[in-house]
Amino acid sequence: MLVAAGVAGLVVGCRESAPEFDHDRVRAMSLEISRDVPTDAALEDVAAVVDKLFGTPQSPRWPRPWMTQTAERDLVSLDRLAVAAGGVTSDQENSHTGLYQEHCVICHGISGSGTGAASQFQVPYPRDFRAGTFKWKSTARSEKPTRADLERLLVTGIPGTPMPSFRPLSSSDREALVDYIIYLAVRGEVERDLLAFAVDMLEYDEGPPAEELRIQVRDSYAGIDAAESIDIDQLSEGEQAIAAVINDVVVRWVSAQSSPVPPRPSLEGKSLAASVARGRELFNGPIAGCAGCHGKDGIGGLPSLDYDDWTKEYTTRIGITPDDSEAVKPFRKAGALPPRKIEPRVLADGLFRGGSDPETLYRRIHFGIAGTPMPGIEIHDDAHEATGITPNDAWDLVNFLEDLATKQQ
Repeated sequence: MLVAAGVAGLVVGCRESAPEFDHDRVRAMSLEISRDVPTDAALEDVAAVVDKLFGTPQSPRWPRPWMTQTAERDLVSLDRLAVAAGGVTSDQENSHTGLYQEHCVICHGISGSGTGAASQFQVPYPRDFRAGTFKWKSTARSEKPTRADLERLLVTGIPGTPMPSFRPLSSSDREALVDYIIYLAVRGEVERDLLAFAVDMLEYDEGPPAEELRIQVRDSYAGIDAAESIDIDQLSEGEQAIAAVINDVVVRWVSAQSSPVPPRPSLEGKSLAASVARGRELFNGPIAGCAGCHGKDGIGGLPSLDYDDWTKEYTTRIGITPDDSEAVKPFRKAGALPPRKIEPRVLADGLFRGGSDPETLYRRIHFGIAGTPMPGIEIHDDAHEATGITPNDAWDLVNFLEDLATKQQ
């Protein structure tokens, strides 16, 4: 999320018409290849449903009636969405609306696809929110981030990347941006999951299936003024699929909780130095295996041969070599960014993306980094060499990493 307000205003202000959400054609094309089934009909119906239920960049909707629990319905606030949505405005008190287009769109794009106007010039690429995968968080690898995780990233930025800190914004403006990011992520993941469900379960092929199975919603169930709840028994099979997908996506956001971290041993002097030495041995040894990607003592220098999950979706996972420009070209035309190998961090620089506090480093060792090749390490009290490490081992690794950072100060 990166932009000077003036630049964003210029980009948005020069449009002849209001921007519209793009639909995930890269996802549809990937499914078409992996399932060997045409996806045009599925994409057409799913796109229409997503537009109905989630609205536009100017007038976002939150499909509350399709959600079964109050916590899910209240995950985002329409009032906060209104502050973040639409074009950039300000009043005499310097209160702004259109915060997402003011601060974020130049990198993350209108739909949260990570393909904004400045995206190709950035390393790494801006985050594509639509898959619902976030790297920097306090939760387990497969879980969503908490609201506090997203708020923290807005405050701190991400060191070593173009993502700046938005600390100067008011806390209420940051809260509005958190709501809008969650909204874009839910909208995008619902679209992606509905596409897969339509192809896998509802008999979509070159054309749509029977009416009962189609992904579509009646107008009375579409908008924010719809009934407070929907009678699931009155829904068609296609509408039941929509409800199930929405609830599955939203409940994972509602249930996200920070993973607990065991107390850190209090060490100093020779005890701390011994811990650092043990951490260095683990880092460079076969059990933790960190040096295999990050180089001995974290100095890097090893060739990068892997890609992140966003790239793998339209390349290696469907049998396409990322370097095959002809095979990748249709996906590029559909909106994908050029495949780019992912570079392991040079940890000896002492710059840790996503946070450098001890608890964050501990969790990163335990869970790895979602969406990337970096794996987690099993941590349990009775760890054996072949299966993982103990909590004290993990704290030794943290102490070693912090020692690297200290040497750069």
